[in-house]
Parts: sequence; C-alpha cells; structure tokens
Amino acid sequence: MRPLTRIAASTSALTLAAGLLISTGSAPAFASTCSQSRLPLPDASCTPGAYNPDVTQSTIGSTICVSGWTATVRPPTSYTNPLKAQGIIDYGYADTAMADYEEDHLVPLELGGAPRAPGNLWPEPYSGTKTATTKDGVETKLKNAVCKGTITLSAARSAIRTNWTTALSVTGIG
Repeated sequence: MRPLTRIAASTSALTLAAGLLISTGSAPAFASTCSQSRLPLPDASCTPGAYNPDVTQSTIGSTICVSGWTATVRPPTSYTNPLKAQGIIDYGYADTAMADYEEDHLVPLELGGAPRAPGNLWPEPYSGTKTATTKDGVETKLKNAVCKGTITLSAARSAIRTNWTTALSVTGIG
C-alpha cells in the first residue's frame, strides 16, 4: 500500500481485523504490500522518506539545533499508532505486537524529517542486530555533526534516507 493511502486504510483495516477476530476468534491473514527484504531498512516504495520544508541549512539554528525542538513537531501517538498498525500489516510482519516496533521517521525529526508524512513513517522492529534503538544513536550523531558544522544538513539527510546503517561511515562521522 502506498504511503498516501495508509491513513484511510488503517482505519478500515483495523475495523475489519477487529470484526474478524471477534467473529472467528482468530486474527485475519493479510497480504503484505511492502517488502521486508531490505530489513533493517524499510521498503523504499512504501517508505521513501520526506523532509520538513521548515528545516533548511539556514534554519537549523532555530529548529533542529535547539534543544527540545523535536518535541514541538512530534506527532502524537493518536496519529502514529494507526499508521503503525497498518504498517505492521503492510510489511507482513509475523509478530503483530505493537510494542515490538517503533513507528519511526525514516528521515528523523532530528534532521528535519516530515513529522506527519506517512511516507516518512514505518514500523521499525526492535528485534534484530540493527534495530530502531540502534538507528536512534545514528540520528543523534548525525544531528550533532550538522549542528557543529561538520557536515551539511543535506549530506546527513541523504545518507540516512539512503541507508541509515552506513550513514555514519558515508558522511565520515564514524
């Protein structure tokens, strides 16, 4: 399912799933529309990433480099949880426990990722060797380098959007 349709579909899919669970006593099987083949990276056709237009190289001093700024743009779980539920279905994860995933921004808020763009959000697993927790550390190191002027915002965004597992080495940070 493409990112722009995830919000509307999440409500109908959850309603359908709940109804089937109540009437049959078992969870329904859904065909996945996003591939897990690139894990720990998302499927680029489902989660291409997106940027917040308010964050540019010239505005980093009043946006991402201000302590606590991401809290001002982070969407509430009432918005992200339905996307996470739909994403778990879309990615065809066998483990459907919501707590086992972070509804993560591919381009993180720390680097000016679009807060509410469904194409920038995906259910990133907490399991495996490179996880949502691992990515959080990469995000922080990239943001710190951008704010110190070590690398440009554009370089950091491009590196993390392309492959967060290699972003530090690609940018020369780590």
